[in-house]
Formats: sequence, C-alpha cells, structure tokens
Amino acid sequence: MDLGLTGRRVLITGGSKGIGAACARVFLEEGCAVVLAARGADTLAAAAAELSGLGPVETWAGDLAQGAERERLFTDVGAVDILVNNAGAIPGGGLLDISMAQWEEAWALKVMGYIHLTRLYLGAMRDAGGGTIVNIIGSAGRNPRYAYLCGGTGNAALMAFTGAVGGKSPDFGVRVFGLNPSGTLTDRLVALAERSGTAIEDMAASAPFGRLAEPAEVARTAAFLASPACGYVSGTVLDIDGGGGSR
Repeated sequence: MDLGLTGRRVLITGGSKGIGAACARVFLEEGCAVVLAARGADTLAAAAAELSGLGPVETWAGDLAQGAERERLFTDVGAVDILVNNAGAIPGGGLLDISMAQWEEAWALKVMGYIHLTRLYLGAMRDAGGGTIVNIIGSAGRNPRYAYLCGGTGNAALMAFTGAVGGKSPDFGVRVFGLNPSGTLTDRLVALAERSGTAIEDMAASAPFGRLAEPAEVARTAAFLASPACGYVSGTVLDIDGGGGSR
C-alpha cells in the first residue's frame, strides 16, 4: 500500500534510539527525508549511519529540555511536513519518591517540550498550508499507576493537550494526534528492567499476547496515521497496548 508520503520531510525528536529510530526507518522506507533530533551527537551519528542507505538523513544535537534549544531546533531545521514528538524519559516512583526538581526536569523535556514544539510547528504548518504533528505519549496517561506517577500525570496532560489542539488544528489545515504505546521493547526498557531486577521475560509473560510491543509496530502506526491515507484523523489519541488497558 502506497501511503503517499514520498518526498515528505519529517522531524523526529528522540530520534536516535528506540521508537524514534524505528519511526525514522519506517518514514525513510516510505520515501521521506528525516531529521533526527536528540541530545547525544554520538548516538545520532550512529543512527544516521545505520539508516543512511534508506534515504536522506539529517541530525541535530541539543537539549530539548531547554526552551532556547527548542527555538534553535526550529530555526536550524526549518520547514517540515511532519513532526514526531518523541523525546522524553520520565522516572518511575511514587509521590514521595520523586523530588520536585525531578518532576520539573522530566516535564521540561517531555511535557513542555511537546507543547513548545507543537506551538512552533503548528504556526509554521498553518502558514505553509498544512502538516501533521504526531505526539508519542504513553499508555500510563490512560491507565495511571502510583508507581509511575510523574510519567502518568505528564502523559495525561499531553493527551488532553493533543485532543484539544487536534480538535482546532483542522481549521489551519493541520492534523494533530497522539499514540499511547504500552511497554515497548526498547533499549531503555531493557536497561530499566535490569536496574530494577525485573526480567524482560517476566514482563512479556504478563503482557497481552505474551510479549511486549515492538518499536516497529508503533512506528508503522505513526506513519500510517500521518499519511494522506488517514487524512481525516485529528485530535485522537490511539492506544497501542494489545488490549491491556481494557483488561
């Protein structure tokens, strides 16, 4: 199926690893040019080298927890057809486990980062006559847990933000929607499991279908919904959880 994405330019934050890198691969396979944004220049270079045979890949290194850096990204990268907001790593823990400084640091990157970049690119896409913004959020926003309070609360805020903006953005010719992946088999999840002493196999055994989600499954969903094939989708936040949220 031709998704009609050939020639589109896609900016992916948190694009050097995990779901972001998987999104880059899928969009490249669909004929897009991609810009990967992340903190680490070395990991960006490695990702670009791995993907370069698939199509045009640019990289941008900076700390998107900082408002000035988000402005710099917007200026440096210029116009894009699709923005994928994916940067962010919020720590686990309950209310008494996470300091206020940790809350502010985590939300600066993911919550405020998504909001700020959406604001910047929504205006630019409106002026350009169209575009699409994809927010990779997370299932904890739909099904909050005390043990992941900071992340679940931030995700819930982004779900509300995405729904409200995506309801208005069609007036500007722009679509905004979100995806809520549940546990996804990324390097970050493996590292978190190792630190907590949890076996990935145990996590998978208790998940729907007896496995975790694959980054490519999230990426393919993002590309499909961002394509003209789904041109009437906006304001929606789709759960990618194997039905786990309905158990």
